[in-house]
Amino acid sequence: MKGKLMVMLLLVTALSVGCSNENANNEVQPSPTPQETVDIKELVNDYTVRNAVAASASITSSELIVTDDDKNVTKYDLPEDEFFVSIAPFVNTTHPCDVHSLTGCQGELVEEDFDVHIEDSEGNVILDEVKTTETNGFIDLWLPRDDTFTVTIKQDTKETVSEITTFDGDNTCITTMRLE
Repeated sequence: MKGKLMVMLLLVTALSVGCSNENANNEVQPSPTPQETVDIKELVNDYTVRNAVAASASITSSELIVTDDDKNVTKYDLPEDEFFVSIAPFVNTTHPCDVHSLTGCQGELVEEDFDVHIEDSEGNVILDEVKTTETNGFIDLWLPRDDTFTVTIKQDTKETVSEITTFDGDNTCITTMRLE
C-alpha cells in the first residue's frame, strides 16, 4: 500500500510541475514565437519605416529586441551569417550611438541619395550602388559576419570613408561618417 501511495504522490507532483507555465517569480511567460515564422529582415525594415510600432526596438550584433507599451520584451535572433548595420552619413549634426534604435535614432540627412561602395578585407566589392536614407536618416545594410569592411559614401562632391567590422559585439549604429 505504501508503494502505491508513493507512486501516486510522485505522479501528482510530476504532473503539477510539468504543467506549470510560471517562473520562480510567478510571472506567466508567453509561449515563444517560432523563429522560423518570422522574416527577421522584413521585421527590422518594418520598424525602420514605421510599418510596425513598438515602445522601442533596438538591434544588437546578435538580436532584435522589441519592447511593447506594456514593457513586454521579445527577442529575435539575427541570421548567423549576416550582420545588420545602420549608417547615418551627416554634414552638420550627429549623435553618439553604438546599438541602433530602430524606433529612436534620427539622422540628419533624410530621404537623400548616396553612392555607397563597400569592400571586404580582401578587396572584394560587396556593394556598389545608390542607396537612399530612410525617414530616420539611416541606410540599413546586411553585411557578411566576421569581417572588416571599407565603406565609402559619396554625395555630389562630398565623401566619407570609414572602416567597420561585423564581429560579435560590434556596433550596429554608425554615426561617425561625416561628408566633407
